[in-house]
Amino acid sequence: MKIVGCDLHARQQTIAVVDTDTGDFTEKTVSHEGNAVREFYAALKGPVVVGIEATGAMQWFLELLEELGIECRVGHPAKIRAQETRKQKHDRRSAQHIALLMCADQFPDLRWTPTLQQRDQRQLLMHRHKLVRMRAQVKNQLQHIALNQGQQKKKGLWSQKGRELLQKLELEPWTARRRDDLLQLFDVLNGYCAGLDEAVQQAAAANAGDQSGVRAHGGRCQPV
Repeated sequence: MKIVGCDLHARQQTIAVVDTDTGDFTEKTVSHEGNAVREFYAALKGPVVVGIEATGAMQWFLELLEELGIECRVGHPAKIRAQETRKQKHDRRSAQHIALLMCADQFPDLRWTPTLQQRDQRQLLMHRHKLVRMRAQVKNQLQHIALNQGQQKKKGLWSQKGRELLQKLELEPWTARRRDDLLQLFDVLNGYCAGLDEAVQQAAAANAGDQSGVRAHGGRCQPV
């Protein structure tokens, strides 16, 4: 078996490989440019286990290893560092440390890691959340335009009558242009959000009882 300690960064990764059958130890730095990472891991023979620290930019790497049929163990960063007695830290030493923890059966695995489908569903939630915030910003700007014209309608501004009021306001040319552009943007975002709301509800129904993906609150879905 080959045990691989991987110190993963944005542009490259430093790797320490221990062959438990022969006792060989090798180190390598692999750039993330092109197919270098895929070629390196695809060339490893026999059972392979890779260990990394949990990081926000690891999804592509997890998906690659899953595609190649290679087991990947994701460790708790703070617990990994707590077991390093040496104060000096650099990429090569971090990779060595991960590999040695795995060889000694002391690697602090995360208790749970999301599946590929769950990670993708979180992208759905994040995308919807961002668009809802953008729509709220547009609504705030339209409210501000109405207020400057002495129209305090609050939620009523989003009714059909409120929409007609906004469109009939007599404004200076660039203020009118801003209102018209914001109304068009509001309609586009409304359409996107409606479609995403439906997708989230479907995902929530498919994952009923699974609190790790999506969670429904009063008929509306929110990111966990």
